[in-house]
Formats: sequence, C-alpha cells, structure tokens
Amino acid sequence: MSKATLTAVFIAFLLTSSGAKPNGKNKKPKQAVPAIECDMRAGKINLSEFIVKCPANCRETKEKVYGTGVFASISSICNAAIHSGVITNSGGKVIVTKMAGQMIYKGSFANGVRSLSLPNRRESFSVSVGKPKKGVTYPSTLVFVPSRPTTVKTASPVTEAVETEPSSTAAPPTTTHVTTPITTAPPITTSAKPRVINHRVPEAGSSHPYFSSVAPPAPEHKPPSETSSPVPEVLSQGDSNCKVDIAFLMDGSWSIGKRRFEIQKDFLVGVSQVINVGVAGPMMGIIQYGDDPVTEFSLKHFSSSIDLTPAISKIVQKGGLSNVGKALSYINKHFFSDANGNRGGAPNVAVVLVDGWPTDEVEEASRLARESGINIFFVTIEGPDENEKQNVVETNFVDKAVCRTNGFFSFPIMSWFALRKAVQPLVKRVCDTDRLVCSKTCLNANDIAFVIDGSSSVGTGNFRTVLQFVANVTQEFEISDTDTRVGIVQYTYEQRLEFAFGQYNNKADLLNAIKRINYWSGGTSTGAAITFAADQLFSKSKPNKRKIMIVITDGRSYDDVRAPALAVHRKGVIAYSIGIAWAAQDELEYIATDPDRDHSFFVDEFDNLYKYVPKIIHNICNEFNSQPRN
Repeated sequence: MSKATLTAVFIAFLLTSSGAKPNGKNKKPKQAVPAIECDMRAGKINLSEFIVKCPANCRETKEKVYGTGVFASISSICNAAIHSGVITNSGGKVIVTKMAGQMIYKGSFANGVRSLSLPNRRESFSVSVGKPKKGVTYPSTLVFVPSRPTTVKTASPVTEAVETEPSSTAAPPTTTHVTTPITTAPPITTSAKPRVINHRVPEAGSSHPYFSSVAPPAPEHKPPSETSSPVPEVLSQGDSNCKVDIAFLMDGSWSIGKRRFEIQKDFLVGVSQVINVGVAGPMMGIIQYGDDPVTEFSLKHFSSSIDLTPAISKIVQKGGLSNVGKALSYINKHFFSDANGNRGGAPNVAVVLVDGWPTDEVEEASRLARESGINIFFVTIEGPDENEKQNVVETNFVDKAVCRTNGFFSFPIMSWFALRKAVQPLVKRVCDTDRLVCSKTCLNANDIAFVIDGSSSVGTGNFRTVLQFVANVTQEFEISDTDTRVGIVQYTYEQRLEFAFGQYNNKADLLNAIKRINYWSGGTSTGAAITFAADQLFSKSKPNKRKIMIVITDGRSYDDVRAPALAVHRKGVIAYSIGIAWAAQDELEYIATDPDRDHSFFVDEFDNLYKYVPKIIHNICNEFNSQPRN
C-alpha cells in the first residue's frame, strides 16, 4: 500500500471516530417529549420544569382550570395551555414551569376555555410554547408524585365488641387513661375497664375501632427518661398529600351530656391519628362552642397526632346552648389567621359536630365563611325526629350551611355509638383537596334576573330562541339555594313573574322551567318591567349576593327606561342590556351599567343571540374577580 493511500485511510479513521458528518456539522440530539392525557394536572408531576405533548380535543373534555396566566397546580396542563393561547385545541408541546402558590387565582374565559376562581394553593404553574431554550434539555420521562397508600378497612373483633357494648353498663370515661404518652403505654389487657381502648393511642398492629390495621407503628418501648425518641420527629411531618388547615367545632352544650361529650373526644382522637397531623401535612385546631365559642387550641399548638391525643383528653365541657352560627362567625373572623398558624397555602376546613340541631341560625354565618374560602363540613348526630322538628330554629340548616347540597360536605349520623364509623370517610373527604374549592366564584354567587320582552313584534319562534339563549347562559352557573339563583320576568304592557329566586334549586328543574315559559304578546313597556323586577325579585335577594339583571328587548319602549334603570343601579344591581333588530341604542345604554361596552350588546337578528353567551359570562366573571373578597 502506498504512502498516499495510508494517509487517506488514517484521515478517514479520524473522521469516523470523532463522529463528524460529511458536511462537517454535529447533528443536535432530538428532544424527547413525553405525551400526557388531557386530564393530567401539573401537581401530579414531581418536576420543577418540564416539557410535555398534549393530545388534540382537550377543550372538549372540559377539564377544570383555576387561574389566569398563573394556574393552581390542580389545573389541567393542557386546558391551561389552551386557555393561555400556548396551544390550540389541536394539541401540541407545552413547557410547564412550577412556582410558589398564590393567595388567589382569578378565573376568566379565553380561547374557548373557562377558568375558575380559587383561593390560595400551595403550588402554581405557568405554561409557555413548547420550544426549548437554546442549550436546555428537559427530562425525557416524567416523575410522578407517589399516590397515597390505601388502607385496610376490615373491622376487627375488638371493633365489633365495642360497637355492641351496652351503654347502660359502661362507666363514664375519664381523662386519666390518656395522659400517658404513647412511648410508655402498657399493653392492653383483658382486665381493662370498659371502653378504655377508646382513649388509647393504638399500639402497633392493634385494632383500635377508629383505625385501620395499617396504623403507624408505635415507637420502641423505653423508660420514661428516654421518651425523647426520634420517632415523633418523623411522624410530625404528617401526610403531605393532605396539607389542609382544619378547625373542629365540637359541641359543648349541656344537651350533649357528659358521656356523649367523651365519645366526641374519642372521635377527635381517632381523626387526629388517621389523618396523621404534621407540619408538612394537615394541621388541626379545636374550638368548643356552647353559648359562646372558645378556642381549645389553635393550628400552631401541636404538630403531631401524638401530642394532640393528651390535649384532646383534657378538654372540659363548657355547657350552654348549641350556638353553631355564632361559632362559625367566630372562626371566620378570628381562627384562620396567620397569628393562629394559618399557612395560607393550605385549604381552610371547618368540621362542625352537632348534637341534634343548632339553637341559632347558621345560614348567614356559613355563607360568609364560605365566601372567605372556608370549606364547611357538618357532622350531625341524632338529628331531630318528627316530634322535635318544631323546635328547630332553622329548617334544613345543613343544606343552608354547606357549600353544596350533593352530600359531599354533610355526614348525618344516626347514633353516637356509630360516630366512629365516620372517621375514615370524613378524613378521605377532608383530604380530597381537588374538591375543596368551596369559596364563592363568579359562577355560584349571584341572583340573576332575566327581564324578557314578550311583545307582539317578537313572535313565537323568536321567543323560543330567546328562551334558548336564557337557558344557555343559565347552564354555565352552579344552581342551588346556596349558589346562584335565577328568576325571570316576562313583559309587554304588563309584567308577569314567571318564577322567583330559589323557586327552582337545581339546574335540571330550572332549565325545564325556562323551556315551559309561554309567549305572551302585547306592547313594550321596558321601564315598568325593570321596576317590577326590582320589586318582585331583587327586594328578596339574599344579602351580599351579587344582583345581576339581564334585559332582552327587540324594540323601543313605550315608557321611560332611564329613571327605573337608575333606581336599580343605585340598589347595586349590575344591569346588562341586549337589543335585537329594532331595539333603541340610547335605551340600551341607559339600562346598562357603566361602562356600556361591557354591559350593552346588540344583534341584528335573534338567531345571532347565541354569540353573546361566552361574552356575557366572561364579563360577569371578570367583574366578579376584580372585586375584593369578604
């Protein structure tokens, strides 16, 4: 082989070994982008910044989004990206950047996705176009937050024995059985007094009636001088998947009696152990109420379930009436504060235990608490029977107090001896932070009055189109007696109340009622209709509800609209005007709340009404989110 040939072979070898390409450039490795489903929430991925690929048609899934620009971590990544305009409904790549939680997330409507308002969360995220920055490589695989371990719910023989224990022979429990720390607790023997087990923190593998068989293992048994075991330090971190701030309102009224008061304390001990209190998880405080509420201990007093147990056992019954409403006002104004250990990034939860029924009204206090972002649960034990219902101060007080009327926030318990069965279900719901979005939003805080033109110029077919528009707007709101309520007035020369606020308290019944409205036909007296709506609807509106009036007309009014419109504006009514065909622009502007561009709309024909549904919802929500909260 010649020298020239050897030289050429050597150069070719160098080029091959260095990875150089024939054109002299090194090709950049392609970024691997993991695909996710539409419902993937940012909080489920345990990475501070990452890139993902969203599928098409996520907007159609209607996965929930909370916030605008910066989103709560429980939001769908893909729908947040569509809302922000980072991707379209066809899908695409998205870069997700985690950040600290916000005090409040403001909802809005954008790009076909409606985001909701939400009080503080511990983690947020933003989204950007999925084009990696120069020199940045994102993880090619996702790291997910580990799911919570499941617990075994099989009852043990001890559980059954306690459940069937006759109450007439049991001695009243005393607090002397719980003052011994868990590290020095002697084994339970068969010679123990009845129900002593209800006052003991369970040892490893025990079948305490409040706990499943997977209760945390007990620390190693040591002499009292060595009780500074590191085990409580580990336990005090708590369950990070249940980071909530909880206030338990325990009933201390005389009606409960001493024995049932002790059972109530047993229940709270059980909850504190199952929920695994700790600084990185749930924190727990207790208020006892009677004539007046008293804080037994705040959120910052104890950072472990072990410390809570003796503290609960030492609570002494105060007595008095069952003034639940006063207690709810108290926690709303005083309990959930920074000074008392409120962490800001954790949802606020109030669990109210009631023996029988409250002796004061709860609706107003509950509503104000919910509007402050407090998620209220009611545990009612041995409620009133038919003969006692006449003594109840406020009928249906639970439905009026809790955030929704679907049963998620209420626990009716038939007997005090069945109370322990509610521990596990209650803890599960309290820790379901995805559903703890109980504070008022633009969709559940209104009394909305539709004032509909039924004059002869409208016609039967167009009137049905108007009703469909009303139904489409109504569909977007959360309907119940404690959420948004809808009333409708139809008018010609005269006025007719089709139905009042609260007459239909679920969405299905309300939408059916809208469809059943009959066309009237006649003249057009819009001013008189506005006055009629103020008298018949808004005079009965609930305090602090947002009062919204939506007037729909197709022509000029035969009477003056300026004075009636000004009168309802002064009463705090937010007025929207929608004109069709021959409606007078000047009258629409008189009716509408300022600025007119946000509250007054015009379409040339009835069939185009549907276009303004998202615009009206968007404006209602924007206006709501710009107002300070209670």
